[in-house]
Amino acid sequence: MASDFSPAEFGAAWQKFVDYINLQVPPPAPPLPSIKDKIVAFLGDDPKSMTILKELFLERDLPNLQIALDRFLHKPQRSAEKVGYLARHESPDFGLGTIFSARDPWETVTEGPLHYRSVELANGERLECVSKGLYFIHDQETKAVLLLHGNENVYSAYASLPIIVEIVCSQTEHAAAMLTEIRRLVNAHNVYRGQVISLGAKGADDITFHRLPPFERQAIILPASLLQTIERNTLGFAEQAPRLRAAGRHLRRGLLFHGPPGTGKTLTIMYLISQMRGRTAILLTGRIAGLIKQSCQLARLLAPAIVVLEDVDLVAQEREREGQTGPLLFELLNEMDGLAADTDVLFLLSTNRPDLLEPALAARPGRIDQAIEFPLPNAECRRRLLELYGQGLELRLEAADLEDMLRRTEGTSPAFIRELLRKAALIAADQSPDSLDAPTVKANNLREALQSIITEGGQLTKTLLGVAPGTLEEE
Repeated sequence: MASDFSPAEFGAAWQKFVDYINLQVPPPAPPLPSIKDKIVAFLGDDPKSMTILKELFLERDLPNLQIALDRFLHKPQRSAEKVGYLARHESPDFGLGTIFSARDPWETVTEGPLHYRSVELANGERLECVSKGLYFIHDQETKAVLLLHGNENVYSAYASLPIIVEIVCSQTEHAAAMLTEIRRLVNAHNVYRGQVISLGAKGADDITFHRLPPFERQAIILPASLLQTIERNTLGFAEQAPRLRAAGRHLRRGLLFHGPPGTGKTLTIMYLISQMRGRTAILLTGRIAGLIKQSCQLARLLAPAIVVLEDVDLVAQEREREGQTGPLLFELLNEMDGLAADTDVLFLLSTNRPDLLEPALAARPGRIDQAIEFPLPNAECRRRLLELYGQGLELRLEAADLEDMLRRTEGTSPAFIRELLRKAALIAADQSPDSLDAPTVKANNLREALQSIITEGGQLTKTLLGVAPGTLEEE
């Protein structure tokens, strides 16, 4: 069969087809500008001849670094252009040297989007932080380029790597001064200072903010002399810290609160934290293995500070950790001893079992300055507790009934009084199910609630509520 096209005609038709296809395809985008070329043009010289200064920050310092850079650039005659970058291969030690030494096209670092990370602050606020980018800085007559390289993949093998900040500038002294000022601003505007925080299971960079409810002094039901002693050794000491330091007195202190369960140790600690505003409170909670050293280091950095460890007897026993055996309490006591005497850090420890701690404290003397016992409330304190926990109720007690209840509750704790009022309110509410008013609690409701706790709860409930042994026997 003869062909309908000659070779020349087929070639012409094929060329028309190729030209048509090429017209449909958009022209290739120009290559993204090289960050290296942008830096060279900005600095006006080859940065390879300049010194690169480097500083490492912990991951938790990302918000502090953002605030520091914002304040650093806010000063007169100082401004900056922020530029993102893209690197095909970004190792943990990526930096300005990597950008300048790129030779092959696949190593070239190009312009790209700025990377941000949203970080939670106190009171539920959030701060958008640059986690990866460059700052092209005009500082009066001097130009400098700052690289911020954060660890974005928190689930990678490099999750614990620090944030890298590098500065290149034609004047090394000027770059060093800039880094010094940034470090100062990071420390001065630390978002954790003055807050109630704790370190989490992920380590030193895992920080949680805590919001404590307000605590008033009248909610602390203790003998007047005991509360005065506690306040003198905490609030008074904090107030007089400048004068004591000037007199050469040591500011690092350790107090141990001990007494039966439910006697107000935790409530008193929360009250003290709320009263010492501006002082950072670090709570050692949950699984604290491996976090004691970091917590004490953070306390020193954020001083004045309070370090709180409740139920310290639970960590005073031998535990195996990283191939060595030793009590966590000894580690805490050693860290306390490692702080300088003029470091304004207050350690508040509490326990229900001081007998378990005595050998450890005797083996590490001098770390705890004073042990303060929280006794079971006397009759006057139990009267005040009934008034405190009866707030919001219609509490109708004759004088004789009140005296009888004070006698019956001898040897009980504040926690027991609170539970007694709660159960009595429930009993009173059940007796008037259709009423929307606050329950009216009478003497018979309290007696029934008391009997219910004694007979239904058993010895375990009495132990949990801090009832002294041999008291509250069934009548």
